[in-house]
Amino acid sequence: MSQVFDIDFGEHRKSKIVGIDLGTTNSLVAYMDHTGPKVIPGADGELLVPSIVSYTDGQFVVGNAARTLLIEQPERTVYSVKRLMGRGVGDIKEEIGLFPFRLASDSEQVIKLQLGEKTLTPPEISAQVLAELKRNAEEALGTPITQAVITVPAYFNDAQRQATKDAGRLAGLEVLRLVNEPTAASLAYGLDKRQNGVVAVYDLGGGTFDISILRLHDGIFEVLATNGDTHLGGDDIDNRLLRIALEDIQSEWGEDLSKNGEAVQLLRRAVIHAKEQLSYVPFVHIQFEYGARQYHRQITRELFESLITDIVDRTLGPCRQCIADSGVSIDDIDEVVMVGGSTRIPMVRRAVEVLFKAKPHTELNPDEVVALGAAVQAGILSGDVEDKLLLDVTPLSLGIEIMGGVVNKIIHRNSTIPASATETFTTAVDGQRNVLIHVLQGERELVKDCRSLARFDLKDIDPMPAGAPRIEVRFLIDANGILSVTARDARTGKEQTVEVKPSYGLTDEQVEAMILESIEKAEDDFAQRQVREARVEADNILAATEKARASDAWLELTEEERQKASDAVNQLLLAYHAEDHHLIRAKIDELNEATMTLAENMMNTAVRAALKGTKIDA
Repeated sequence: MSQVFDIDFGEHRKSKIVGIDLGTTNSLVAYMDHTGPKVIPGADGELLVPSIVSYTDGQFVVGNAARTLLIEQPERTVYSVKRLMGRGVGDIKEEIGLFPFRLASDSEQVIKLQLGEKTLTPPEISAQVLAELKRNAEEALGTPITQAVITVPAYFNDAQRQATKDAGRLAGLEVLRLVNEPTAASLAYGLDKRQNGVVAVYDLGGGTFDISILRLHDGIFEVLATNGDTHLGGDDIDNRLLRIALEDIQSEWGEDLSKNGEAVQLLRRAVIHAKEQLSYVPFVHIQFEYGARQYHRQITRELFESLITDIVDRTLGPCRQCIADSGVSIDDIDEVVMVGGSTRIPMVRRAVEVLFKAKPHTELNPDEVVALGAAVQAGILSGDVEDKLLLDVTPLSLGIEIMGGVVNKIIHRNSTIPASATETFTTAVDGQRNVLIHVLQGERELVKDCRSLARFDLKDIDPMPAGAPRIEVRFLIDANGILSVTARDARTGKEQTVEVKPSYGLTDEQVEAMILESIEKAEDDFAQRQVREARVEADNILAATEKARASDAWLELTEEERQKASDAVNQLLLAYHAEDHHLIRAKIDELNEATMTLAENMMNTAVRAALKGTKIDA
């Protein structure tokens, strides 16, 4: 009997790795047991924990309890803070008016929110949600929870991912892995779909939209491509209905309630309830009472769909781009998975079915599927789940600046991560002691059109002729999408490393523009790159020719040969600033031909110098 007791006790006390869906609207925590992933309820019995945080009477209140305070004490309460993670003050100017909190007075670049007398950053607020989920899991499982897998939108950049990890650390959690939300959903559905094929995961949540194309092959989930919009979701639908209701009330009552925090939140609750009901019934009534006055309006599903058509359409563009990036056609896609509460809307399901020519999967609860997938990943890391491997991708290309202001991409967009790549470069100047490494992110060909991530120097390399040193530059993206760059002098072994953690993330417009502009301007960008590369080549041959003119080899040329070389140099200098790489390269070829005898003379001189004093029998 003691053996049975010991085994049972040990299993009960075994530390669990949990999976957490840190959502814009709601958050969930799940774990893996012997029968599969399960969502853990809170003390109130609810599986969904609203991502709402309030600070009152010197303590934090989270979840459903904070939802009430959102109405009673809106100045002390925050919701949808996920939209602010890893972003700067300039990124949120347009939407800040829709939130019931205010920026702290010292928010110049870093976002700080004022909750009553308390000032907090978005990661600190998210940490309170994570701490609540941690407490729920510890209560349910009867063991301390110190490690977690947390999901993030696929389009979160480095800063947003780092902010999420910081929130986990503040909550007392070691974040073992950040997993893209659509990828987590594919894991959850993969539990009963162990087949080869291609799957599209359409995730329309509260604040973000993501689309991923994945290939399933013998238990391996490989993300072929991702796309999305970090500023699109159910909140936009809510805000659309809210604005209409506020306009109606102002027209009927002659009163503007948009600045009344309590009234706005009561009205928001009413329109959200109406939106949810319209997924199941043909019409609803929005009913709102405030200050002894009543607002009543009937909305049909037909009217509702006409109001949100543009929002639904905005999700289809990233879908088409993602399909193109993945290298598959719509006909190659075997299954479509729906994730996020907003995918309950019939119009959304119809639009997805028409685009992908397949009936989407909705078997799992769209609110829970991401958390269930996070629990599966946690099970993989803990060893509880076998025969599954998760491969993710980086959404934007990464590279360094090379001569001519051109970007040399080292890890390309949609490369599988974790990933590493190494390329070898050299110096451009004789005796060069330092090399500047400029790390860039983006899809364009020129440095000026990409995003600068970091600059650092590899110092004290051995002074050698230009082109002789070998500088190895290694890019490593870890499983969380965080980038580290190492530059190493191959001869001496000296190296320098930087971990790229941008202070602020890209806005959603910038993320989309980086990809769209790379497509729209691809032809012009490539032409400019060719011109710049031709100029770099011209610089090299002009410098070599100038150096040769000061040598004895120049004097060995005939007057005609010297004149021919000088004329070719002048012709190249005239063509140098033209925007025609064909012309520049033609003049380079002419100079090469004109200096062929000069090059032979220099080679002979170098050989004679090397052999001077050497005996024949040596």
